[in-house]
Amino acid sequence: MQKFNVKSVNLSEKKGTIKTPSKTIVLNDTGVSGDAHSGPWHRQVSLLGIESYRKTKEASGIDLNYGDFAENITTEGLALHHSIIFDRFVCGDIELEVTQIGKKCHNGCEIKTLVGDCVMPREGIFCRVLSGGILKPGDVFEYIPRQIKVHIITLSDRAHAGIYEDKSGPFAEKTLKSFFDKNGRHYSFKRTILPDDKSQIEKVMRESRSAGFDVLVTTGGTGIGPRDHTPDIVKPLLDKEIPGIMEAIRVKYGLDKPNALLSRSIAGVMGKTLVYVLPGSVKAVNEYLSLINPTIEHSLRMLHGIDAH
Repeated sequence: MQKFNVKSVNLSEKKGTIKTPSKTIVLNDTGVSGDAHSGPWHRQVSLLGIESYRKTKEASGIDLNYGDFAENITTEGLALHHSIIFDRFVCGDIELEVTQIGKKCHNGCEIKTLVGDCVMPREGIFCRVLSGGILKPGDVFEYIPRQIKVHIITLSDRAHAGIYEDKSGPFAEKTLKSFFDKNGRHYSFKRTILPDDKSQIEKVMRESRSAGFDVLVTTGGTGIGPRDHTPDIVKPLLDKEIPGIMEAIRVKYGLDKPNALLSRSIAGVMGKTLVYVLPGSVKAVNEYLSLINPTIEHSLRMLHGIDAH
């Protein structure tokens, strides 16, 4: 597990201005007490590594002071901008969650005027405070990458009975892992095979919500056959539906293959869990996830109150 040091803690009363180093800062549920970034939003605390200072000094030849890039916390030992949204930094009781990488530079930015460039928009990051406390130079943070937890449930009487091999579940896992790998995400997966039984499906769905899974994917039971009950079981468990995703998929593939219009697949939100109810064939899982995957990151941010617009 990686650790990094706090070199300086800094404050300013206005945004877009340099900050002044302080002996300590107090982190609370709105950010840094007394600082301009403090408030009930996701960009509460700004961080920048001393490594970025060194690059700027080498390029400009100008000596810089901690806080000159308007960061609340100056660090050393971790390339902060390589972290990912939802990653966490922990120091004693203090816990910060990464909510934004980089930013747009303010008009009239003091440091940009001084050295001709501001590294903060490229390498600075923002966090919100999950747990507060007093922070000072010399403190050490522990970097904890966020794992995206995924549960894939195959719903099939025959697969559950061992009559045939489950192929759609393993394929969904492979496809999602490939997507998360490309986005630098850490992840964990669980796979379950259930019969087309209402009580068992409801039980496992509720358990997945309680266990804090970020993404839940079911395969099978989305047609109009006698045992196709999945959408009817899942829909009452959702807090919100996301109809646009499945509507777009049905239209896209239904234009060439009308049978695709018979799918009753649904998408929605169950607590903070994204739920996708997919058909049971490998081909359909591939088609559906090719359009679902690009929406997952933004959907997770919205669920957790991060304005990524």
